[in-house]
Amino acid sequence: MQRFASVAGVGIAVPPPVTQDEIWHGYFAGHHTGPRQALARRIFFNAGVRTRRAAVSPLLEDVAHWSTERRMRRYQLEAVPLGKEAAARALTDAGLAADRLGLFAVCSCTGYATPGLDILLARDLGMAPDVRRLFVGHMGCYAALPGLATAADFAIAQGRPALLLCAELTSLHLQPPEIRADLQQIVSHALFSDAAAAVVVTPGGAGYALREVAAITDHTTADHMTWEVTDLGFRMGLSPRVPDVLALHVRGLVDGLLARHGVRIEDVDGWAVHPGGPKILDVVQDRLGLDDEALATSREVLAAYGNCSSPTVLLALDALRRRPRPPQRVVLLAFGPGLTLYGTLLESSTVTA
Repeated sequence: MQRFASVAGVGIAVPPPVTQDEIWHGYFAGHHTGPRQALARRIFFNAGVRTRRAAVSPLLEDVAHWSTERRMRRYQLEAVPLGKEAAARALTDAGLAADRLGLFAVCSCTGYATPGLDILLARDLGMAPDVRRLFVGHMGCYAALPGLATAADFAIAQGRPALLLCAELTSLHLQPPEIRADLQQIVSHALFSDAAAAVVVTPGGAGYALREVAAITDHTTADHMTWEVTDLGFRMGLSPRVPDVLALHVRGLVDGLLARHGVRIEDVDGWAVHPGGPKILDVVQDRLGLDDEALATSREVLAAYGNCSSPTVLLALDALRRRPRPPQRVVLLAFGPGLTLYGTLLESSTVTA
């Protein structure tokens, strides 16, 4: 009998919304002058983002000159209730009590503290004292997929369910004006947003069977995407060459992943692609030969939420699951520092039966 793990429940939690227009005119427009303002404006309004989510909105509270210590203290205050809401919703969706979990894994690259989210939420959600905990930091936008792989491996090996939480508060890492004028910072501030997403993974059962998680890392491009800890928060480095690197590798990753399970691209009816930005989605669509409908959900996630780092691909998965006719086969793709590409194949229980 084949052993597999299933995605049995998903939960999402997001802070209050702010439109891209509001955040540009209400804050960022006043911090750029002359030609730089025109450039920044074009970047903001070509980012594919309509609405952002901010636990700490610059319209209400300017954190640009806060120390990293002050930002980390605020991270704990904001991330705990947001993470708790997402995790509770995932458990409810899966019909599972928190005290039945065998593993609780947390991915976050935007904040650190001890005791961390894994400890505090295990306590607040009523997990058993013997639950195993894992905290993964600084993997960035692709962290959800190795997190899923770890949860699945545990569920299969131990025969117990696992919970994965991805929680990011990029709004806490607004940079000072003298740094913010850098082109890479303009792009970062135009795209990134806050969210939490949680997934329950069970040994077998109903839901989406997790067939495989695959990865490729191009070590020659390690400097293309960085996330540096500074005295004034964490600073993003984002090379414009990132889409070119994805173009080199994404087709090979997807073809190999699917071929190992006797599946072709045309057999996949659900695509949850991390929307790092419009160019990222354009490259994926072009290299995989997908039509506009295939990436419509990923583009809508970018428009409605922005790039929320690690939770974003799970936001797209949740949107696919909520369709009137959910897809039977789903490929999740996410990209981040390394440069690293991750892909995951999910198949619904109706396909695997």
